Amino acid sequence: MSIRHLLNIIALLLVFISIAMAATGAGALFYEDGAAPALFASAGITLLVGTVTYAFTKFEKGEQLTAREGYAIVTLAWTSLAVFGALPFLLSGTLDGVVPAIFESMSGFTTTGATVFSDVESLPEGILLWRSVTHWIGGMGIIVLAIAILPYVGVGGMQLFRAEVPGPTPERLRPRITQTAKLLWSVYVGLTGVQILLYLFGGMSLFDAVNHAFATLATGGFSTRNASIAGFDSAYIHYVTIIFMYIAGVNFALHFRAATGHLEYFRDEEWRFYTMVVVGAGLFLMVSNLMAGSYGLSAAGMEHALRDGMFQAVAITTTTGFVSADFEVWTPAAQGLLVALMFVGGMAGSTGGGIKAVRVLVLLRHTASEIRKHLHPRAILMVRVGKHSVREEVLLNILGFVSLYVLLVLFGGMLLTFFGMDILTAVGASAASVGNIGPGLGGVGATDNYGWITNPGLIVITFLMLVGRLEIYTVLLLFHPDTWKRQQAKTSEARVVRPRK
Repeated sequence: MSIRHLLNIIALLLVFISIAMAATGAGALFYEDGAAPALFASAGITLLVGTVTYAFTKFEKGEQLTAREGYAIVTLAWTSLAVFGALPFLLSGTLDGVVPAIFESMSGFTTTGATVFSDVESLPEGILLWRSVTHWIGGMGIIVLAIAILPYVGVGGMQLFRAEVPGPTPERLRPRITQTAKLLWSVYVGLTGVQILLYLFGGMSLFDAVNHAFATLATGGFSTRNASIAGFDSAYIHYVTIIFMYIAGVNFALHFRAATGHLEYFRDEEWRFYTMVVVGAGLFLMVSNLMAGSYGLSAAGMEHALRDGMFQAVAITTTTGFVSADFEVWTPAAQGLLVALMFVGGMAGSTGGGIKAVRVLVLLRHTASEIRKHLHPRAILMVRVGKHSVREEVLLNILGFVSLYVLLVLFGGMLLTFFGMDILTAVGASAASVGNIGPGLGGVGATDNYGWITNPGLIVITFLMLVGRLEIYTVLLLFHPDTWKRQQAKTSEARVVRPRK
């Protein structure tokens, strides 16, 4: 493990974050909300630490990053960003504790959207904007951004890319990983711009449009309103948000191909499965609420039930976490479905969290295959997704990941009960944190916040958010002794991680 490698790249990322802080400070100056000094001071501290660390940790550009260095860099980089990202909250006085400030920062960067603020509408515009900026940066990934704008990180950059990008097998759009990173970010920026314009057409202010577009494309969920999207009494705004939450949950590689004239959505089996889950869940929620008499059977009531059903189905499945209605007063069947959707997540290669639709699809296919094997013991059956057979090592990886995911949610919930939470709230908070969703159940439901939780509980949830965003293995490998051992056979490890020609 090269500590110099690790500190050097983290230092560069801190420089990027300082620039984002300074830009947010400029926005705070425009609104004259009093948060500008805190943002500029935070930017200065972060820039100083980043530049000094970078100057003392330079390494040869030709040096290759190993796989375990990539995992360590990504984990510690995200942790460092959360720590420095907490400075604006502390220096502005909006939060008076280090743990809550780091929690809010980690929630932003991991696009979880859980908040300790009980009244976000009282916050300065600069702080609200900083929360949304952390979402937007974390959505596509700060490491992916670094690879896109730092060509030399591309040497060994695939190790960083694999450690950060969600999904079982990260997809390259171009032979060079730097080109892939640039294309992903270009699609991300373009879609954000389109959503801002659509919000403006719907009567949103520019400030609200930017904040909510940042949160939507990142599948984050931070809002400028206490009632989230429900605070905007506009069907148009709700439908625009539904559409872009859905788009954010789709593999961005498919969006790029569509932008270049190659529509491949309908040929992608994961996309068909993801769409079927979202639409089916939305219709189920609509029918459930209509049968319960929550909306009435008039045309307006049915439209509202459809809108809220589709909104919450997309918001929970994509792990955005926006709220258009208080789903805690819905029927038990509706709430049960939303809990199940927490585990599904968006597509691989999207900004959504959760297990990911492709893993759920493979698990269902594997289960069906096992049932058929009991009927036909001698048959040789392959698990297929589309035209491709799932390799055994990928299948085992998925089985291991899902098992670990469920165990982590249960263990996190059990641990949170030691800090005064009831079992429903504890498991709901754990599932919402590992899945990077935000709202959970019980005391952390649709209309609640995390501000009442004790510092030890917030520390546990902060860790769960990080583990969920980096898909468990990346973080847990940091605690494995072999990660920190000196390489005795560096050539053999380099051979493992060298890209195939």
